[in-house]
Amino acid sequence: MYLQKLSLVNFKNYSQAELSFSGKINCFVGNNGVGKTNLLDAIHYLSLCKSYFNNFDSQNIKHGEDYFIIQGNYLLNNTEEEIYCGFKRNGRKVFRRNKKEYERLADHIGLIPAVMVSPSDISLITEGSEERRKLIDSIISQYDKLYLGDIIHYNRILLQRNSMLKEHNSDIKANSEMLDVYSEQLSVYGDRIFQKRNEFISLFKPVFQKYYSTIAGTGENAELKYHSQLQENNLRQLLSNCLAKDKILEYTTAGTHKDDLLLELNGYPVKRIASQGQQKTYVVALKLAEFDFIAKLSNKKPLLLLDDIFDKFDPGRVKQIIHLASDEHFGQIFITDTELLRIETVLKEISFDHSIFIVGNEIIKHQG
Repeated sequence: MYLQKLSLVNFKNYSQAELSFSGKINCFVGNNGVGKTNLLDAIHYLSLCKSYFNNFDSQNIKHGEDYFIIQGNYLLNNTEEEIYCGFKRNGRKVFRRNKKEYERLADHIGLIPAVMVSPSDISLITEGSEERRKLIDSIISQYDKLYLGDIIHYNRILLQRNSMLKEHNSDIKANSEMLDVYSEQLSVYGDRIFQKRNEFISLFKPVFQKYYSTIAGTGENAELKYHSQLQENNLRQLLSNCLAKDKILEYTTAGTHKDDLLLELNGYPVKRIASQGQQKTYVVALKLAEFDFIAKLSNKKPLLLLDDIFDKFDPGRVKQIIHLASDEHFGQIFITDTELLRIETVLKEISFDHSIFIVGNEIIKHQG
């Protein structure tokens, strides 16, 4: 599986762009702010139906324009596939596979898996539990459509239950009955989500630890721990126990939307004791483990998108990462960097086919 051609119209800083890629390693090189990361984000969009960086589709339209279009031509299982994404301001997002529109965007997830590694991923360590739940959900959803459906249903019912909690004083009897219905529905999806996450972490952890040790070397013990209220009781009982408190606070205080992934190094929270280099190693190891996990369970090698990963890494760790990523174990890779000489030096050590694109102010030159 690989991306052969990418076409952009009015996407972020690009009025129009067309690129043809190597089946193995592709490098976007240029100064900060010229649009290298935007190219990776366009590729991510075509895989997961959304930007990696912006929650609102309208934020990805080029300033002064009313729409954007991203189109990718892929070779998938020896078959050519055309994926189209279009969005018009104040309109809806349209996804098409071979000119046929999807009824639901969720039906596209998993067709072309992708893994992004970005400096913004440090939020997995520095920010709250929501970031880490998103990571878990993103990985499982790319190989398990039933899980993705459960997440969508759970979040929808959670919104309805929270809305009802805010109105519980208006008609106490009717609302209590509806709250009971929502709690029952929420528990069905929540219990399944918990089981899938629990299974996932137990299998994911050793893969992550292998990558961390490879990049960092020996002497550092990296650990992942899954924390969930459902480890104490099933969700139906938890919701019942918390009902009085939920009515006072006017939101649902128990459930899988409170889950967290605890990140530790040598027995302590990574956020508290790890250096910048250790934190970045931790994040890259998580992402490479994500690649392995999706590849194994979907039987497809995801596209690997490496955004400015060499920043803040010492030369030894950079060398380990690029050799890992260039191994036959991985598929097509896209890399951004600010230094052409650094990329060329690294690629000289690798025998794989590659292309370098010089990016600057919406101009993209293919170097070879």
